[in-house]
Amino acid sequence: MIHAAMRKALVVAALAGMVVGQAFPAAAQATSGARQKVIFHVGDGDPAKWTVALNNVTNVRKELGASNVDIEIVAISAGLGILKLDSPQSGRIADAIKGGVKVVACENSMKGQKLTRDDLLPDIGYVPAGVVELMERQREGYAYIRP
Repeated sequence: MIHAAMRKALVVAALAGMVVGQAFPAAAQATSGARQKVIFHVGDGDPAKWTVALNNVTNVRKELGASNVDIEIVAISAGLGILKLDSPQSGRIADAIKGGVKVVACENSMKGQKLTRDDLLPDIGYVPAGVVELMERQREGYAYIRP
């Protein structure tokens, strides 16, 4: 009888811990006032994907408050096309950067496409390997979004 009661209490405690700290980490952070972190992965050259990503960024900032969230966008592969100087999305990307969003280009993808920093928009950042950046940010607790 004691063992069954103890077992039940341990199960309830474990489930409570999962709900608060593990199964719903974003909800736990939101209720604790902790800063939210999200990383967006754009590897597609379709301008509509960038529109969705930038709309998502706007919505996250609006919902959580710009001062309550760290946002990074990582562009790899064909996604670099939107970061070129003649990009139709250049104004929205510049606005996002001015608003505190970190936008980075994968240097491995740049090499593969023979792009230099002079070919891309000013004020963006650079990472040696976009996929590694995504991995590192997820390990740091960033939510991963791929529109």
